[in-house]
Amino acid sequence: MYFKNFFTLFFLVFFSFSVCAEEIESDNQYTEFNVYAGMFDFSDDGKKSNLIGFQHQNENLNRNTFLGNLSPITGALITADSAGYLYTGVQAQYRVGILNITPSFTPGLYFEGDGKDLGHLIEFKSELQFSLDLSKTSELGFSYNHISNASLGDKNPGANSYMFNFFKNF
Repeated sequence: MYFKNFFTLFFLVFFSFSVCAEEIESDNQYTEFNVYAGMFDFSDDGKKSNLIGFQHQNENLNRNTFLGNLSPITGALITADSAGYLYTGVQAQYRVGILNITPSFTPGLYFEGDGKDLGHLIEFKSELQFSLDLSKTSELGFSYNHISNASLGDKNPGANSYMFNFFKNF
């Protein structure tokens, strides 16, 4: 029940931001929000669980480098089993027409709740996103990630997840 209430509140808050942003007409985009939902640890039948998450990117901090356009990201996810992951890291962005390819690496803190024991508080998330531009200010995408503790703990089972993403620039 907690998961459904959180999910409903999350989307109500997100879409209220969207309405306010459309009232302000500007060509400058400074912030990107990514709302996603999917399946946490889909490869483990015993511990797979639905998940929802939120990610923020401040586009004022983007830097063009020889590795592509790099930017810091911060976010959180929660599963239906009350497991959570709070993270911050970096992503690279590559645009091929309307297709956006976005790999990222984000260290973070994992809280087991009633979910899978990943072996340590500190975990690392490697992710690959594919998204399509819907308009100048929004994208729709799919992402896959792997969360692991890099053998910091006594055990390191890892978790593989997939998500469907909606991005909105403000």
